[in-house]
Amino acid sequence: MSEKHIYKIVFINREEVYELYAESIYQGDMYGFVIVEGFVFGEKSAIVVDPSEEKLRAEFEGVKRSFIPMHEIIRIDQVEKRGNAKIVSTDQATKSTGNVSSLYAPKKT
Repeated sequence: MSEKHIYKIVFINREEVYELYAESIYQGDMYGFVIVEGFVFGEKSAIVVDPSEEKLRAEFEGVKRSFIPMHEIIRIDQVEKRGNAKIVSTDQATKSTGNVSSLYAPKKT
């Protein structure tokens, strides 16, 4: 019986730090992108609802495969069980984990 793996992917998207859980992650044929498939979220029937996880669930609902630019990925971990998926502003992430920055950041006008 093969062991089922879960991966935690932390990346920057539009000046926010996303933390997602997925069943599959690999380098794709499109140069510079990592492919994430099989997003894992908590049960919808849970009594306590995390608004951040609900926002992620809504954003990735119906997404079969996501192509994330390599330079936006902060970390990928293989974990034993799923944690809480969340979105954190880069300001909050900087305060709690040190310096978090993106190689590419569009200028605000």
